[in-house]
Amino acid sequence: MTNLYDLIIIGAGPAGITAAVYAARKRMKFIVLTGDIGGQAAWSGDIENYTGYQFVTGPELVSKFEEHMRRYSIDYHENEVVTSMSKLNDLVKVNTRKGDYTAKAAIIASGKISKELGVPGEKEFRNKGLTYCATCDGPLFSGKDVAVVGGGNSALDAALQMIKIAKTVYLINSTDQLGGDAVMREKVQGAPNVKVISGAKVKAVTGDKMVSGISVRTKSGEESISVQGIFVEVGLIPNSSFALLVERNERGEIKVNCKNETNVPGIFAAGDVTDVSEKQIIIAAGEGSKAALSAFKYINQSR
Repeated sequence: MTNLYDLIIIGAGPAGITAAVYAARKRMKFIVLTGDIGGQAAWSGDIENYTGYQFVTGPELVSKFEEHMRRYSIDYHENEVVTSMSKLNDLVKVNTRKGDYTAKAAIIASGKISKELGVPGEKEFRNKGLTYCATCDGPLFSGKDVAVVGGGNSALDAALQMIKIAKTVYLINSTDQLGGDAVMREKVQGAPNVKVISGAKVKAVTGDKMVSGISVRTKSGEESISVQGIFVEVGLIPNSSFALLVERNERGEIKVNCKNETNVPGIFAAGDVTDVSEKQIIIAAGEGSKAALSAFKYINQSR
């Protein structure tokens, strides 16, 4: 079997990239299959808790990750979305929209994807003023009024980015008080161009060819806010729908042990797609290195 790999790594966020670097150092024959490079890290604005960097933006950190990958001439296929995977005769088969791949082991490091609001107008105005990434699309809304939907760290991060770009930032939070880190909350609440609307539920996204408003319901009733941009930051769900053969919890997170092993021998998982208790870039990177080392041991023991 000429196209048999030692290892397939699914995803190229902090966990997948770190796993790839460790696999390269172990001289494994492997491939990285991913929809994009950087994962959620690429969406982050200011990062102040990654060891070695007093301050770095998400795109800057991802650029460093990519640079590290290029140093090892890692074989990675971008824009290749995994649709399913299976195991047969001790080999793992991974199917994508472009082809099929077979390996002795696999690491699932596919991260998380954005939750949707599920309201009228959301799908119609996606990429027409409504977006799920302030880091990617924020500059398009310079000097405009925008809404950020959510109240956790991702929403606070988006608001902090848009404070510097937009005219007015409406932070629409469904609970009575903002969540997230205290430092971020203080920065957002102290900004003169931020208006926090708490206890609000989004009812619809409105517009013609582009977004022109967002309808919300509060304790005072329903109102329409005029905005030209909407950033949806209501949380993330594990990108694990293709991995039905491994055990997942009620949230869809893949269950792993301290060696990043799943319940299926030869299939490992790392990063935010797993049930590790904390979701942080630095934790995902560490989990990726562990998964690669565990996969290396598994492959050597199986020979």
